[in-house]
Amino acid sequence: MIAALSILATYLILGLPVALACIPWCMVTGDVMPLYRAALWVVRTGFRIAGIRIEVVGLERVPSRIASIFMANHVSNLDPPVLLPLIPGRTSVFLKRSLMKIPILGYGMRLAEFVPVDRGGNVEAALESTQRAKLLLEKGISITTFVEGTRSRDGRLQPFKKGPFFLGMDSGAPCVPVSISGTESLMRKGSLKIRRGVVRVVFHTPVDPAAMADRDALTAAVRESIASGLPERMRG
Repeated sequence: MIAALSILATYLILGLPVALACIPWCMVTGDVMPLYRAALWVVRTGFRIAGIRIEVVGLERVPSRIASIFMANHVSNLDPPVLLPLIPGRTSVFLKRSLMKIPILGYGMRLAEFVPVDRGGNVEAALESTQRAKLLLEKGISITTFVEGTRSRDGRLQPFKKGPFFLGMDSGAPCVPVSISGTESLMRKGSLKIRRGVVRVVFHTPVDPAAMADRDALTAAVRESIASGLPERMRG
């Protein structure tokens, strides 16, 4: 539990001053970047203090200054804080609507224009979330999504949700497959315990939706790329 307590202490000690300074600044100026950069710095600092090391492969493949859709597998609650600080520029995130209700953190995520998603299968709500994400891409803000929709219980790649691929085909934005491994053993699903260790993140060659015959072809191409960057036991 030492790693978990180290992260929690770092977030409390550094996160509260950041929120108190940057949230009012964002409200007055409309500029969210100081809050965004400071929050990611707090996240990175917490991981370093906790002894979590991140190995990154293929970051040079990410399109330069082009809003993209980052599509990753999901095996742990550590995945978002691992991935987001690695993405160049600014990214919004598809996330559970309930997370927006967390005091301070939820407000900060609203300021950062994160996109809430309902998991009840409501088609109208899904279309609304997709449209909001498309507008952000048009503003030059990337989108990050964990395409399985929820964490895998055993680490193996699960079926993908359709929404991100509708967004990809509709927007035409480059789709960057991302493989995350290691977090499944550092923080298992259903546990609050965090272990020290190494996380591996692989950014693959972007997939151009315009080169795909349809949504299913885009889904298959992204799945193949993500699987190729995972250990054999996680490929599903």
